[in-house]
Amino acid sequence: MDVIIKQTSNPESIRSQCLVVPIYEKGKLSKAAGQIDKASGGQIKKMIKRGDISGKLNSHLLLHTLNGVKAERILLLGADTGKKISEADFRKLIHTTLSQLDKSKAKEACLFFDDLSVANRDAQWMAEQIAISSGNHIYQYTKTLSKPKTGSSLKKLILMTKSTAALRKAVKQGKAIANGMNTAKELGNLPGNICTPSYLAKEARALGRKYSSLSVSILEEKKMRELGMGSLLSVTAGTDQAAKLIVMNYKGGKANQKPHALVGKGITFDSGGISLKPGARMDEMKYDMCGAASVLGAMTAITELQLPINVVAIIAAAENMPAGGATKPGDVVTSMSGQTIEVLNTDAEGRLVLCDALTYCKKFKPQSVIDIATLTGACVVALGKHATGLYSNQDDFAEELITAGEVVGDRAWQMPLWDDYQPQLNSNFADIANIGGPEGGSITAACFLSRFTKDLRWAHLDIAGTAWLSGANKGATGRPVGLLTRYLISKS
Repeated sequence: MDVIIKQTSNPESIRSQCLVVPIYEKGKLSKAAGQIDKASGGQIKKMIKRGDISGKLNSHLLLHTLNGVKAERILLLGADTGKKISEADFRKLIHTTLSQLDKSKAKEACLFFDDLSVANRDAQWMAEQIAISSGNHIYQYTKTLSKPKTGSSLKKLILMTKSTAALRKAVKQGKAIANGMNTAKELGNLPGNICTPSYLAKEARALGRKYSSLSVSILEEKKMRELGMGSLLSVTAGTDQAAKLIVMNYKGGKANQKPHALVGKGITFDSGGISLKPGARMDEMKYDMCGAASVLGAMTAITELQLPINVVAIIAAAENMPAGGATKPGDVVTSMSGQTIEVLNTDAEGRLVLCDALTYCKKFKPQSVIDIATLTGACVVALGKHATGLYSNQDDFAEELITAGEVVGDRAWQMPLWDDYQPQLNSNFADIANIGGPEGGSITAACFLSRFTKDLRWAHLDIAGTAWLSGANKGATGRPVGLLTRYLISKS
């Protein structure tokens, strides 16, 4: 969907398939609604008086061919009291608008943007949010459907406003974030027999061909073996699918500027390996590569925006399957860092691929590192689907990421990374065990990764609860592309 900015003009004279016009409670009209009411001989006030629409938040009424108005339809949109609404209510209002425009079958609509306001947020924030919501609204998975459902009819949303120049940049950023989120959704929703490690590598190369500022290289298993990535390779020992370490190097900043780094877990299907998962909902383990998908999504967004910074993205892509050669519980493997790991549970494989990817990341001397992973069911138990679990070895870095998430509506919550939890990872047979027992499972997973990031400005995002939805609305969410992109925008 295209979101564009246009200078406000008299609403009654606009030729449009639909005008979206806010009204308020107690019969109060917005400026645009007042002009339309006057042009139509008081029709809007009559409808409010007889109770056709209340003006309460998210109430709505679709009108056709009002006398004195050139637009084909008018969508009256309840916007509360006319005072500033909350961020959450604004997002709900935009969702209502897009849903009702779909029902109207309009292909183009004009929203009177200046008649809405949000507490503690400016017009640029509102415009970016509308662009993000609009882009997300039109996403539809079709790849493996012989008869896809009909998608959104709306192709263009015009924001009518006085301050056009100030909002264009915000809309551009919102569109890029939405495109990145939809990239992540598509990769996450693809089945594991299509979206393999090789497929992720192919998608990364395709993005690299699109932008001269982005170079892509793929490390094969032979090279990983030479580098000593025994931890990563232990995960892929039981599958016929070759692992790939995907390295994407975006150079939009100065040559001597240290890059920011994104590291994504890309387990394209996780059976649990020898520590086999229960059969129920195992199909959802195709989403175990959503960390990798979010990295590709964020790189899609920043290359589209051509941000003036340097970013390196590393994806550890592998498949975790049981077989005669698969890693067994009790096996000891050696990571690229030289630390030995006792694999007590082969289903705790995400940390095994990430630790080698994080070690490899150090060669780029990054100024910040964020790893993103659907790492633990324990994080889902702790935070549900609403907030991503955030761990960091530097509190000010965690605060930056939390703020980025709050701005874009992609929330994270900081969890403890105390040394008190580290002894749970002790092993009699290796430097570290890959699980720390049933208590604080998401925390001990982060503690494991912290052993490989001591000299980095590092944060870990556990997205096991936020990366996808189950049930009737099953599908990837595209999170945390918004948080990642907004953080990188703030660094540019």
